[in-house]
Parts: sequence; structure tokens; C-alpha cells
Amino acid sequence: MKYRILIEQDEDGIFVAECPSLPGCISQGKSRKEVLINIQDAIKGYLESLKKHNEPVPPSIREEIVEVAN
Repeated sequence: MKYRILIEQDEDGIFVAECPSLPGCISQGKSRKEVLINIQDAIKGYLESLKKHNEPVPPSIREEIVEVAN
């Protein structure tokens, strides 16, 4: 499954990632690489919890890239 995440760097240089389609699913790391690994783990745990509690699982995203000529 694919989920969109947002990554920002805070004032202390820590990277913070969140998954907008999974409210409250947030993680952090000292580097972009670390935060990507951490948010993947957080998403897996979040989805497992939804399934365990018989809650609906948000659908995976599908994105397309289009090129626009100037």
C-alpha cells in the first residue's frame, strides 16, 4: 500500500513526518533516511491497529504525473 507523507525539518534540525490520511500517525528522525524508516514503521503499526479493532483502512493512494509544456 502507498500513503502520502509530509516531511518537515523543525527548528532543532529534527525531521518530522506525518501521514495526513492516517490522523495522528507521526514520527521523527535525525535524518530524512531515518524519518522515512520510522514513518514506515508507524504506518504499519497504525494499519495493524485499525485491522485489530475492525476499523476501516484508508485506501492506498494512486498518483499520476503529468507534464505541461510552456
